[in-house]
Amino acid sequence: MRIALDTNRYVDLARGVPEAAARVAAADAVFLPFVVLGELRAGFLGGTRGEQNERGLVRFLSSPRVAVLYADDATTHHYARLALQLRKQGTPIPTNDVWIGALVVQHNLHLFARDQHFDALPQLARV
Repeated sequence: MRIALDTNRYVDLARGVPEAAARVAAADAVFLPFVVLGELRAGFLGGTRGEQNERGLVRFLSSPRVAVLYADDATTHHYARLALQLRKQGTPIPTNDVWIGALVVQHNLHLFARDQHFDALPQLARV
């Protein structure tokens, strides 16, 4: 299974949460959406262990099983469809999470996240 990590699940992994470690270890490939990198690095800057956290992230990203997902033109079309769907449903979610959802749909991944608001997007495969 190919999975995309949401920010909270990367944090779980970094903290050694067994469920997160097991899911990542069992995955064929692990993807971090660019938005997750931004959220993590913003958190690192505001924390007291920023340099240590950044080193751990760089080490994680150096794994051959891990890749960063960046938005492209196709991503913007997925984003637009998801944003419209959420608006019509009356179930808005944070903008960054719409981008994450768009990348997950575009690349046919399973999303590993704790946020229940992703349930408003049934087309997202979840772990």
